[in-house]
Amino acid sequence: MLHRHLLRQAPRALQNSSLASARLASNPLRQCQPAVSAFSTSPRRLEDQPHKGEVGDHVGSFSRTDNQIQVEYPAEEKMPRSKPVQGRGGFHFKRTLASFSLEGNVGLVTGGARGLGLVMSQALVVSGADVAIVDLNKEEAERQADLLVKSFKDENPGAEQVPKVTAHYADVADPESVNQAIAEVIRDHGKIDNLVTSAGFTENFDAIAYPYDRVKKLWGVNVDGTYLFAIGVAKHLMERKVPGSMVMIGSMSGSIVNVPQPQAPYNAAKAAVRHLCASLAVEWAHANIRVNTISPGYMLTALTKKILDDNPELAQKWTSLIPQGKMGRPEDLMGAVTFLLSDASAYMTGADLRVDGGYTLT
Repeated sequence: MLHRHLLRQAPRALQNSSLASARLASNPLRQCQPAVSAFSTSPRRLEDQPHKGEVGDHVGSFSRTDNQIQVEYPAEEKMPRSKPVQGRGGFHFKRTLASFSLEGNVGLVTGGARGLGLVMSQALVVSGADVAIVDLNKEEAERQADLLVKSFKDENPGAEQVPKVTAHYADVADPESVNQAIAEVIRDHGKIDNLVTSAGFTENFDAIAYPYDRVKKLWGVNVDGTYLFAIGVAKHLMERKVPGSMVMIGSMSGSIVNVPQPQAPYNAAKAAVRHLCASLAVEWAHANIRVNTISPGYMLTALTKKILDDNPELAQKWTSLIPQGKMGRPEDLMGAVTFLLSDASAYMTGADLRVDGGYTLT
């Protein structure tokens, strides 16, 4: 068909060319204008043609990583401390569904001694659950466990039941350490009903310059740690023949590429967590074990504030890409984690709940 179409067009093109020559001969002014050939052996490619707004140093600049940005996760002794959120518990008169309650449940939270993990541990406490905080820094976990209990008592004077909060050590990337921590929690609490895998960290290195031993450590904590605790708690729930609910903390970075800071291994790790959640949700649906993820956007944790103090230009770039125009607060995750762990989300499994101010929508 294309061949026949070109044959039909050829006589017409020759005729047009003859007419053009005749016009040029009769009108010398036309000879000053460029002639347009009916056929061109080297047509200008569409991608080579300039478009409006295409010229300048700004082109693509807001959607690229900057290999000059380098942020290394701090050593344990240099980690900033987090504080329990004030005024989030206590008596109130706003009505809500009883299905959001976690009373009678025992929740295990990895990375629960600081940052997002601490806030979600507090969410479980104010929702009525007993909580086991598992962290690499057991001393800090013990300190925060005491603070959470104290905060609950201060906000609930005369409460008949005070949640039990315990602290436990675990290297989440080590199977033996994980199994020992799970056994210790079961010994102290008698059972585990809910799991929140919040242990994780990010670093910013140009992929080519990223020390591979640190890449392996990052994947070990973010991916292996999530997997090991999930299968350990799932075994416990299956042995008890009871339902359970897990929340894996992913990130919007599992769905998009953050800019301008380079962080390819972290992005890949969080994408792995999101798909691990979906896979385990299907695998364990028969046992009535639900698995969902929360994917936070940029959150103003104590560590993030420290990073922004050292790199103030990042705050402006990040917020310029967030439709709500602001970074999230750790307490913005309290309702999300309570919802996904409780019976209020009984028909949800394998879902990814993004809490990112709309970042991933644009």
